[in-house]
Amino acid sequence: MEREIFNDIMVVKRSGQRVAFNPTKVAIAIKKGFDSVYDEYDEKNVNKVKEKVLDYIEKEYKERKTIGVENIQDAIEEVLKKMKYDEVYESFKGYRERRAASREAFVEKQQHKFVKAIESLGLKSASEENAKRENANVDGDGPMGTMLHFGSTVSKEFAKAYLMDSKYARAHDEGAIHIHDLDFWPMGTTTCTQIDLNKLFKKGFSTGHGFLRTPNSISSYSALAAIAIQSNQNEQHGGQSIPAFDYYMAPGVLKTFRKEFKQALYDLIDLEGFKEFINFDNIVERIDKIESIEFDIKEFDDITSKTTRLKEVFDKAYEIAYNKTDRSTYQAMEAFIHNLNTMHSRAGAQVPFSSVNFGTDTSPEGRMVIRDYLLATEAGLGHGETPIFPISIFKVKEGVNYFKEDPSYDLFRLACRVSAKRLFPNFSFLDSSFNKAFYVPGDYQTEVGYMGCRTRVLANVCGPAVTPGRGNLSFTSINLPRLGIKYGIALGERDKADMKGFYQELDDVMDLVKGQLLQRFECQCSKSQKNFKFLLGSHVWINSEKLEPNSKIRTVLKHGTLSIGFIGLAETLKALIGEHHGESEKAQKLGLEIIKHMREKCDKYCEEYNLNFTCLATPAEGLSGRFVAIDKSIYGKIKGVTDREYYTNSFHVPVYYKTTAKHKMEIEGKYHKLTNAGHISYVELDGDTVNNVDAFESVVRIMHDNDIGYGAINHPVDRDPVCGYVGVIKDVCPRCGRHEGEGVPMEQINSYDCCGR
Repeated sequence: MEREIFNDIMVVKRSGQRVAFNPTKVAIAIKKGFDSVYDEYDEKNVNKVKEKVLDYIEKEYKERKTIGVENIQDAIEEVLKKMKYDEVYESFKGYRERRAASREAFVEKQQHKFVKAIESLGLKSASEENAKRENANVDGDGPMGTMLHFGSTVSKEFAKAYLMDSKYARAHDEGAIHIHDLDFWPMGTTTCTQIDLNKLFKKGFSTGHGFLRTPNSISSYSALAAIAIQSNQNEQHGGQSIPAFDYYMAPGVLKTFRKEFKQALYDLIDLEGFKEFINFDNIVERIDKIESIEFDIKEFDDITSKTTRLKEVFDKAYEIAYNKTDRSTYQAMEAFIHNLNTMHSRAGAQVPFSSVNFGTDTSPEGRMVIRDYLLATEAGLGHGETPIFPISIFKVKEGVNYFKEDPSYDLFRLACRVSAKRLFPNFSFLDSSFNKAFYVPGDYQTEVGYMGCRTRVLANVCGPAVTPGRGNLSFTSINLPRLGIKYGIALGERDKADMKGFYQELDDVMDLVKGQLLQRFECQCSKSQKNFKFLLGSHVWINSEKLEPNSKIRTVLKHGTLSIGFIGLAETLKALIGEHHGESEKAQKLGLEIIKHMREKCDKYCEEYNLNFTCLATPAEGLSGRFVAIDKSIYGKIKGVTDREYYTNSFHVPVYYKTTAKHKMEIEGKYHKLTNAGHISYVELDGDTVNNVDAFESVVRIMHDNDIGYGAINHPVDRDPVCGYVGVIKDVCPRCGRHEGEGVPMEQINSYDCCGR
């Protein structure tokens, strides 16, 4: 039993708050000191130190009635020193000093940063302040967007000062590494998820503000899909993806068809006067058992054989139901796209970063979803604008949609046509060597799903190698060009690259990043289900249905990925040997060796920690500017390395280098299998592809043939500055009929603004 004297002593915290003295916390603080030094020790020693500390506090503070936190820690240090626990004393003292320095630095920094934040975030527009443009789908000029940036500024500094080892913060600040989404570290959020909609639709789900029942029509299916993306976005700092959109939506098409078929039959039977002679309840039961919208109407021959007219009624009802279902599906897809370009998350400041993967469901219902989704994308938004979200990804699969004799080749062809006009969909390739290795025929859960930004999850050392319900936990990128500069020929200090030194420091930096990812992982694992009421409470993340509200979440988060990324391979090679991988076979060979080395080290981390460490071709166009700005200030302008405003994206051949689509894909394709956390390759076309779908399709096929996992084709998209039309504009704007240089009457512009025509 603790001494009653402590019931009268109050502790004054650093904030000035007063709380009751708790002797247990003294024991915990001492135990942490012992834990930091010894793997094993006698717990009695902790208790002895605790009792001596309490003796001291009782003697010194019995009459004072109050004691400061620092006084308690002084007492612990004093007792440890007197009792000759020298190593524990030094560890405890060092920890206090580091925390004190961090607090002081944090306060000093924030005094300056708060002023700068007010100036930069509060008084400047997004066009003037880079921080406001850090996230493309956050309105940096809006009040909620500005508030998010204020919070982000403080949160980053807090994470660096209090939550991570100083060596990680220093490496980030110095530009050796970049810890992505650092401002979300304190919240313990994860990056992204491939949302299993089937799991949500099966029993309905809660958003935290009400329960949504199982959907019963395609319109409800699409509406709930958008809500799921929005809800999940509020609990993660990255994007949300649907890995098998066609498969998930197909049941909604069938439910809608059954409903429309029953209604059409009822109306026609009543109109024709057959109602008294037919058991309609029996017909309803049979319709509810229909398993496809393209069933054989002859199943009802036992009824329709009574009269020719009755058969005509059933045929007509089927036609009406099919057409209405098709129309409803198109409207549902249209609404889904419009919702995801207009609905807000994160305090109303951000449109959810959303992606959808589709293309392999060959059922009539799945095909209808794919076709209508593509047609709705092709139509564009209300004023004909190209939708930014969701980022659409069409899955290309031999035997499904790739060859002309495949059952869904027509949809692949449609996807090419739509992408030629709207930039989307992008294309993923299920037959690439590294994606095909996990594919189980007939099981769409083993089909790879990509986030629009390129991240990918499939292999799993902790459980099933599936896509739904998993995602990236966090990722950190390495400044490869800096290592190239330090150990290559770029500075003129050597004639030959020091590859031994390069790989030695690369290993050191990778070990540093591995430690940082593990430290952040521990922060994430310290949270519980109640911190993520939708992501975990609605069982979006794999195996989260096994969690209790207050249980820790390591058992489910372990299925995610911890990724080590890189950018600027081209500049790294230029710095090392004077050529990038697009220019010579020698450079290509070295580039592959470097990324293979990184991948193999990630694989070793997997074995050592039994966690999914992966290698990422970082999606970091903004980061590339940050790295080069720091390196330029250190090394000056180096031709081909730091003489531009950016480092080249991941392993890409530089955009300024003139080459062919075929050569670019031949070079980049070899890196896709090494970057198992995610990758993308782009082909830039300089002409209008709308009227040349054959040429567009041939580029997609080049990607397929070069083992590309995920690819996109970029091409010019124009915007009429008068009416706002977005798309390919030749001599005449398709919306307003305006020729270049002509104006449009104001009343005509207003009519476009009002009704989108």
